[in-house]
Amino acid sequence: MNDFIRDVGSQLNSYYDWLVEITPKFLLAVIVMLIVWILAKSMRKATDIRLKKRMDDPLLAGFLATLLRLGILIAGLLFALRILGFAGITTSILAGAGISAFVIGFALRDIGENFLAGILMAFKRPFRVGDFIETGNPPNTVKGRVISLNIRVTQLKTPDGKDVYIPNANIIKTPLFNYTVDGFLRLDFLVSLSPKQDYTMLIAEMEKAATTVDGVLKTGRLPAVRISGIASGKPDARVSFWIDTTATTRKDDAIKSDVILAVQNVVEKYSVNQ
Repeated sequence: MNDFIRDVGSQLNSYYDWLVEITPKFLLAVIVMLIVWILAKSMRKATDIRLKKRMDDPLLAGFLATLLRLGILIAGLLFALRILGFAGITTSILAGAGISAFVIGFALRDIGENFLAGILMAFKRPFRVGDFIETGNPPNTVKGRVISLNIRVTQLKTPDGKDVYIPNANIIKTPLFNYTVDGFLRLDFLVSLSPKQDYTMLIAEMEKAATTVDGVLKTGRLPAVRISGIASGKPDARVSFWIDTTATTRKDDAIKSDVILAVQNVVEKYSVNQ
């Protein structure tokens, strides 16, 4: 019994000695990680601001700043492990990086795929912040304005106000339509015309009415009205017009609503006069 008590006491003393020895190192490692976390956060913010001033690509600037933050955090973690005396673990982590990458990549292949896709899109992609895009395979397509791009997903804001987070790999692997890559967006709608009218004059007045709406391009890409078909003896006209998304602060749906009202007023006016 005495031997058992003596062994327990010896074991507790060894734990106490280990705790006394490791406590200063643990506190130092915590302090180091706090400093590294604050440094990484500050460096990311400063780098993001500096890159956005020098680069005409806020998405790429934000992505590079995020990668820098991750690099600093990983370096700080490895340094903290060395302080705790786990240099062997650090060496093993570095030495086994290839095997670990293979195992983790296989187990988390979707996350890894999205990460690599995010890197590819950060450096070369067919959209910018504010562009209106459509992606996905029909009928499961998503339309919206690009809000942000991070390591795993791209955030879109749909016309009805929903925030959609699309995995980067999905964007890489599916068709993507950019409606505002050059800043210009075309909108159109159908109007039913009354029969037995002077359609040539009516079409001219409809085009003129569209140009009066604020936000519609009045030079270069002018509004156009074309007869698209006939239903029950009444011709249908397709009204098309362009807006410059970089030059107007008005929403495209608000501009389209005003154009519809302006054109409909002209159609009703001609219908009454006939």
